[in-house]
Amino acid sequence: MEKILEYVKPELLVLIPVLSFTGIGLKRAESVADKYIPLLLGGAGILLALLWVLSSSELSGMRDVLRAAFAAITQGILCAGCSVYIHQVGKQVKKGE
Repeated sequence: MEKILEYVKPELLVLIPVLSFTGIGLKRAESVADKYIPLLLGGAGILLALLWVLSSSELSGMRDVLRAAFAAITQGILCAGCSVYIHQVGKQVKKGE
């Protein structure tokens, strides 16, 4: 986990608890099947990372746009993956008790 966090931009670390709480909310709402929650968190992570990248970057050409898209997709997936990982570790710890 610590190795993965090295790849997440420090400014986007806040997405991990945000996505964790979003996942908890989706789970409690029971309107979404559990199997779709990680996919939805991935999409939300990408969207939120894209908002951050676009708001903090000057895009002057197609190359910059592609870099921004790549950064948003990879950062969003990493943050969503970390939030799902944290949730699963919590479940496994409770299971062992």
